[in-house]
Amino acid sequence: MNAALSRIVGAVWRPTPSSLRGFALAGIVVNCGIAVTGATVRVTGSGLGCPEWPHCTPDSLVPVADPEHDPINMAIEFGNRQLTWLVFAVAALCLIAAYRSHRSDGPLRGRRDLVLLAALQPVGVAMQGVVGGIVVLTDLHPAAVAGHFLASIAMIVAAVALWVRSGESGGPVRSVVRPELRILALVLVAVTAALIVAGTVVTGTGPHAGDIKAPRYALDIVTVTQVHADLVYVTVGLTFALWLALRLTDSPRLARRRAAELLGIELLQGGIGYAQYFLGVPAALAALHVLGAVLVWVAVLRLYFALRVREPVPEPAAPAPAARLAG
Repeated sequence: MNAALSRIVGAVWRPTPSSLRGFALAGIVVNCGIAVTGATVRVTGSGLGCPEWPHCTPDSLVPVADPEHDPINMAIEFGNRQLTWLVFAVAALCLIAAYRSHRSDGPLRGRRDLVLLAALQPVGVAMQGVVGGIVVLTDLHPAAVAGHFLASIAMIVAAVALWVRSGESGGPVRSVVRPELRILALVLVAVTAALIVAGTVVTGTGPHAGDIKAPRYALDIVTVTQVHADLVYVTVGLTFALWLALRLTDSPRLARRRAAELLGIELLQGGIGYAQYFLGVPAALAALHVLGAVLVWVAVLRLYFALRVREPVPEPAAPAPAARLAG
C-alpha cells in the first residue's frame, strides 16, 4: 500500500508525459463511471434516497434510519454522492501533475495548455456539486437531471483532450486527412452531441424518473423517441461515410481504426436501444444504455483528434557569434 502511494506521489510530483496521460485516462474513466452510477441511482428509484443536500437528511450528513425512505435507496444515492470525491481527487492529481510538468525541465515544460485543460476538471466537479444540489432541491426535475449528466459529458471532453494533448508536442496543428474530412468529423461531433441531448429528453419523458415524486416532461414519448432514433440514424450514417472516406483516401491507419471503433460501438449501442424499446425499457438496459452513450462520446472525440497531429516545436535558433572588435 505504501509503495503504491509512493509511486502515485512520485508520478504527480515528478510527472512524465506517460504518467500525466495515465492521470488523464483515469479522469476519463471516473467521469464516465459517475455518469453510469448516476443512471443507476435513477433506474433504481433512489434519486431522492437522500432527500436533502448537501446533507443526506435534514439532521444528518450520512444516511440514518428514516421511515419515509428505503435504506437501500439511501445507500445507493449516498454512495453515488461519495464517488464525487473520487472524481475530485483524480481531477486534483491531473491538475498538480500538469502544473508540475509545465514548471519542469522535461518535455512538457511550458505547456500551459495542459494546465488549462487539467484545471477544467476540478471546476467541473464544483459545477457538478451545484447542479447535483439543484437536482435534489427540485425533486429530480428532468431538466436538472439532464444538466447533471451533460456536465459529465462536458468534463469528458476536457479529460479526453488532456489525454490526447499530453501525448503530443506543443507545436502547430497539421491535418493528416483531407480538409473536408475534418469538417465531416466536426459535424459528426456536433450531431453526436445533439443525439446525447435528445437522449436526455427521452429520459425526462420516460418511466425511470428516479422517484415517484419526480416531475416528467409533458411530451409524447413516441415522438421524442422517434426524434432520438432519427438522430441515431444520422450519426451512424455520418460515421459510416467518414470511415469509408478515410479508407478510400488512404488516410492514416490510426484514423481508420478510430472510425471503425466508433462504428462498432454505435452499432452495439443501437442494439441496446432497440432491446430497450421492445422489452419495455428495463432498468438494467437503461443503465447500460447510458454506459453506451458515454463510450460513443469518448470514441467520437478520439476519432476527431486522430485526424490531426501537432508538429514538433522548433528548436530556438542559436545566437550568432559576437563579432570581434577591430584593432
